[in-house]
Amino acid sequence: MLKDKKIGFGITGSFCSMSNIPEIILQLKKSGAKIFCFVTPNVFKLNNRFNNAKDFIKKLEFITKKRVINQITEAEKFGPVNPLDCMIIAPITGNTLAKLAHGITDNAVLMATKTTLRNRNPVVLAPFTNDALSLNGVNIMKLMNMKKIYFVPFGQDDPVKKPTSMTSDLKKLEQTVIHALEKKQIQPVIIENFHS
Repeated sequence: MLKDKKIGFGITGSFCSMSNIPEIILQLKKSGAKIFCFVTPNVFKLNNRFNNAKDFIKKLEFITKKRVINQITEAEKFGPVNPLDCMIIAPITGNTLAKLAHGITDNAVLMATKTTLRNRNPVVLAPFTNDALSLNGVNIMKLMNMKKIYFVPFGQDDPVKKPTSMTSDLKKLEQTVIHALEKKQIQPVIIENFHS
């Protein structure tokens, strides 16, 4: 189903959620997709307790055999010149959710997303945010109501200790992309009793 599909994979700075991303990209490649990685400035340059930025970027480039894109000008070429069949943002932070909901394009991930929407192709979002059920709730609902935007199923990861936090089930990312390419939202989109 994904054979020869050009898939953009945007990664934003939910650092604690990024460890499985290279493995997921490898699986999409095994399914036949051609993967282009886009990262925000923070992912590109910030070391943290989960990842060394340089090592993470090298790993992505080794898997995809392509340079990771971290500049708006490079991402813009994926508009009319080199269109993507689908753009994924996983993880998408609350910060990036808010920017996308308000039309802000200030990094390579958001530019690749904007060009994909402009080309009328699907965008798949995998939220990982501590404020999904507070400040970002309105932005999630706004994006859910937009054409061409689809969500990886997500749910509360720790309702007792973090009652406003929600994370996505990345095991369902590939199925979500397949559905999105068919212009369908995978269901259920909100998962009960979910632990990422």
